[in-house]
Parts: sequence; C-alpha cells; structure tokens
Amino acid sequence: MLTTIATVLAGLVGLFGLFLAANVFRSPAAAAGFGIPGTPVADHTFQAWLRVKAVRDLATGLLVLVALVAGPPDLLGWLILTAAVIPVGDALIVLRSNGSRATAFGVHGATAAAMIAVGALLLVG
Repeated sequence: MLTTIATVLAGLVGLFGLFLAANVFRSPAAAAGFGIPGTPVADHTFQAWLRVKAVRDLATGLLVLVALVAGPPDLLGWLILTAAVIPVGDALIVLRSNGSRATAFGVHGATAAAMIAVGALLLVG
C-alpha cells in the first residue's frame, strides 16, 4: 500500500514538472513567481532564459513519468531524490538574489521536501 501511495505521488511530481513547463511556455510572466525580485519577464532575451528553465522542468517531469512507467520503484525513488537537487538549487538562487525567504522556503523548499519524502517512501516501500 505504501508503494502504491508513493507511486501515485511520484506521478504527481512528474505531472507538476510538465505543468510548470507548460505554464512558462504559455506565459513567461508566470515565472515571476519563482521568487527573484525585479525579474524582467517582458524582456525577450530573458524570456528565452525562462524557456530554458521550462525545458529543464519538462525534461525532469518526463524522466519521472518514464521511470514511473518503465522502471522499478527503487529506481524511481533514486531518480526523484536526485531531482530534488533542482528545487534546493532554486531556493538557494532565490536567497542569493535577495528574493523572498517565504518563496525560497515555502515554494522551492517545500517542493524539495515533498520530493525527498516521495523518493524515500519509494525506497522503503
């Protein structure tokens, strides 16, 4: 039962990555919620960098979903634990850019914590 719950949560992690990517491709202004103050979302050059971030989120989401479908639960667990480095790095970027601590910890930190919990559940389940 624990593995089933963790697997469903892993699917949500993968789908969340796809959602984040689609949201930025649809509207680069959506990336303003990343947490870096003064983000120039209207600048076309910066929008290209936002799309780089979106491709990262898309690829991560797809990797998780492929591992969910084609791999054993422990592989999926290790993949999600490894991918948790991304929101940890994002939180550090926000903090180093004098961004909101609430966003750094509440958005990126919470995402990392959720991913670590799901990965751990997959490994112990």
